[in-house]
Amino acid sequence: MPPQTIAKETPLAEITLRKYEHPKNVKGRALVKKICLSLGLLQPGDSRDVIVDILEVLANASREKKALGIDAIQQEAIERRRKQQLPILGITRSNIGRQLRRLKELFFVEKIANTYRITEFASLQELFTEKIQNFLLPSVTTRIREHLGLLET
Repeated sequence: MPPQTIAKETPLAEITLRKYEHPKNVKGRALVKKICLSLGLLQPGDSRDVIVDILEVLANASREKKALGIDAIQQEAIERRRKQQLPILGITRSNIGRQLRRLKELFFVEKIANTYRITEFASLQELFTEKIQNFLLPSVTTRIREHLGLLET
């Protein structure tokens, strides 16, 4: 008898959110890392944290209303890691592209003519409220309630 084919469940949307202690006196890379952990972009204890450098580079560029290409993001991330004496790991062009895609999926980053920027140079707090809190979460929770309702009938 041939093995049974199992249907692959593909989510339409997926989000991980975590709550940490109040961010008292947290600055710089430590703050960006906590944001990445809170948004599910980084797993607790994960040493592969180039997403932190990428988000920090883009947030700083956004203050100056600058969009950056992958090469500029890569160079800036390498420089930041060297200054903080962190290993220069995971900073390949392909990995940076993958991490930028993850930030795009959260609507935090947009690509314009081979450059990347924080969406519309808006604040990340604004983007979180508009794109995740007001748009994504309600659609996810509504669908979950629909499934729960069907189970109860």
